[in-house]
Amino acid sequence: MKVIYAVTFLIIYLEIIFKAVVLKSVKLVDLGYTLLFSVQIILVLNLLCSLFKQKVSKIILITSTSILTIYFMIQAVFHNLFSVPFSFMTLGLAGNALDFTSIIKDAIIQNIIVILLLAVPLILLIVLRKKIEFTNYNKKQVGICGLILVAIILIQTAVIQINKEDVYSPYNLLHNINAQEKNIEKFGLINATVIDLKRTIFGFEENLVLETTTDEIVEEQAPEEVEQEPEEIEEVVTYNELDLGLDALIEQTTDKNLKSVYQYINSVEPTNKNEYTGYFKDKNLIFILAEGFNSIAVSEELTPTLYKLTNSGFVFENFYSPVFLSTTGGEFQATTGLIPTQKILSMWKNDKPYIGYALGNSFSKVGYAANAYHDWTYTYYSRQDTMKTLGFSSYTGIGNGLEKLMDSKWLPSDVDMMNVTTNFYTSEDKFVTFYITVSGHAPYNFGGGNSTATKYKEYVNDLPYSTPVKAYLASQMELDRAVEALINKLEEAGILQDTVIALVGDHYPYTLSIDQVNEVSTYERDSIVEVNRSNFILWNSEIEEPIKIEKVGSQIDVLPTLLNLFGIEYDSRLIIGQDILSDNPGIAIFSNRSWVSDYGTYFASKKEFVPNGKAEVGEGYISNINKSVANKFTMSQSFIKYDIYKKLGQ
Repeated sequence: MKVIYAVTFLIIYLEIIFKAVVLKSVKLVDLGYTLLFSVQIILVLNLLCSLFKQKVSKIILITSTSILTIYFMIQAVFHNLFSVPFSFMTLGLAGNALDFTSIIKDAIIQNIIVILLLAVPLILLIVLRKKIEFTNYNKKQVGICGLILVAIILIQTAVIQINKEDVYSPYNLLHNINAQEKNIEKFGLINATVIDLKRTIFGFEENLVLETTTDEIVEEQAPEEVEQEPEEIEEVVTYNELDLGLDALIEQTTDKNLKSVYQYINSVEPTNKNEYTGYFKDKNLIFILAEGFNSIAVSEELTPTLYKLTNSGFVFENFYSPVFLSTTGGEFQATTGLIPTQKILSMWKNDKPYIGYALGNSFSKVGYAANAYHDWTYTYYSRQDTMKTLGFSSYTGIGNGLEKLMDSKWLPSDVDMMNVTTNFYTSEDKFVTFYITVSGHAPYNFGGGNSTATKYKEYVNDLPYSTPVKAYLASQMELDRAVEALINKLEEAGILQDTVIALVGDHYPYTLSIDQVNEVSTYERDSIVEVNRSNFILWNSEIEEPIKIEKVGSQIDVLPTLLNLFGIEYDSRLIIGQDILSDNPGIAIFSNRSWVSDYGTYFASKKEFVPNGKAEVGEGYISNINKSVANKFTMSQSFIKYDIYKKLGQ
């Protein structure tokens, strides 16, 4: 067998398996682009294996195959864990997420099938290595390879001009949008990696895609009976909007990229103030980012406090906590209202930007004492720096004070953290306190690194679930007891009625397989969108009847919803998320650019929209939402990159 055939099989096989098993999408059009853009890789690798003597060429082939195989395996495990492909933009950040060796071991076991599938070319090469024919190319043959390479590049240049208006067309992906998963879908993992490396080294300026205004967006289903409507009384609508002087800035700004940011902000429809504006004005806020919390953990028997809070206060019935690279992504979403790509998270940690509307900053501006606590290493994910960007004047974790007050061995107790910290802020006139819990962390087992699950094992022993699911539910019982302890402490201090408790999960328990999640889910979930469905607890003891909200929302909507409820003045155009209680249409956005709206679910890798029956959508609806989603990703980065909050005095 000639080496060109071996190299071709290697590249095409790895790319197809990755698409099919990891991305779960093998669309013929995308496969065609991948094959076209893989030709130069095949030619270059073949050339490398044909310029030297047979012994050296064989070493090059085996080494290249081994490196590519291992790289594809790493990407597969990483993607299945964190729902995003690994990017070289965040090498240090990714290291934090993978510090726990037990999680890596469990992840490898969980992904053993895809790992074995990806190993096939390497195994075949080792078995058949003596049957591969190596040809030592002469100058003429090298020249022919060069001409073929030039021809292929010219063909690629022509092909990407096709269908340029599609938001995720090859042209837009190469020139306007930085969407790594889309790059993998379209060009293959190897080419996407080359693009990622190039953009990591040299930078990349994203551009907005033009959104269209369509009058055929949705056609609501008519009610069976239409009653006579009373004469309409004109209402005065006010918006969460400030005078930012955008018209003058647009006119004066010469930097085209900065100007496009101002133009985007100026074009965004602000959210309206509503009946809930100022609903919690002057109350205290305790915000809990709960490790691994998901709606499957809410049980009247096992987690009665979480069950009570989930079903009282504000009840958000269509809420999602999308995974964006582990806990740090959930933290960034919930506290800034921006979408956390790996590039954005890297800038957040390395550049220490000012984020004017971040949770601590917004409340500090109106006189709140802002404190944060985390019952694990205080430097994890560079929180000693990022907590300052979020506006918390005080941040205490294990290593800078909390270890003196509680047992800091893995896994530390969330209950202990609540009990030893409440006295630090309950005497304040007004406070916003941010907790990041850790007791619900993977691995989910008994005695194999999860002391929390072992602590509550007797309560879940007889449940009809697999061991990882039982251990997960047991670990969430610690969170339940921690919230109960917090409520008791607030009641003892006489401020329970004056304090709002907000709680969201950082991400779903991603070390559980989708089959394990569905063991306990009340309905069948998919592994892309519905696996992220969760709860947003927003509770105050004075709310007598639950306030049910059907509109779709997600982590990035938490901050603006809180700002509106607490009556804090802000410009809603400077937050990518939106007040869930406003009249604006709801949407939840996921890392692979899938989304859920009030009218259905769009699966980006399949380019498939599944309506929920509430309305018929027009032809322009999906395209327009895709453009809007792409721009939200772009603007999330631009707000940080161009220091927009400082420039606009916010």
